[in-house]
Amino acid sequence: MQTWAERFPELFAADYWAWGDLDVRFQTEEPPDELISNVHVLGRTEGGIVVCGNDLGWRFLPGGTREPDETIEQTVERELLEEAGARLTGPMTWLGAHRAEHRRPEPYRPHLPHPVSYWANVVADVVVAQEPTNPDDGEQVVEVLVLPVDKAIAYLDAQPDGIMGNVVRLAQAMGLV
Repeated sequence: MQTWAERFPELFAADYWAWGDLDVRFQTEEPPDELISNVHVLGRTEGGIVVCGNDLGWRFLPGGTREPDETIEQTVERELLEEAGARLTGPMTWLGAHRAEHRRPEPYRPHLPHPVSYWANVVADVVVAQEPTNPDDGEQVVEVLVLPVDKAIAYLDAQPDGIMGNVVRLAQAMGLV
């Protein structure tokens, strides 16, 4: 039987994210909580998966950077509201994370782990309840869609150099969506 890495070689391959100056590699093992700096949510809701688009044309699963002293669940709750106007309606299930090795000498924000951190992905039931709050210091989300899984994958795949379509494919193969 093939491993997840063999089934999804593009997702698990070593990569470089120029926008963050990060060397990354995806894994399904859960790292220590204190090393998780970012979380994205594959939000299941009636009708499909929640996906977002911002004013720069980026397409993504809602999520973002952990604030000082936040738990993972608090980060998920805040980011869902900010980026999708959504809230959790059930527990989170671990999916995987990109292990990020930062090439920059300092962390992105002083409270974040450095030089190694993890960009986590979880699956959870959500409900879209309002417009995104779009705080001034965050990206400006202009599109929140609920799409069937295959259409969500296609939407996310349209993001150049994006990886989130493959994250949804993995969740689908694991029976999580």
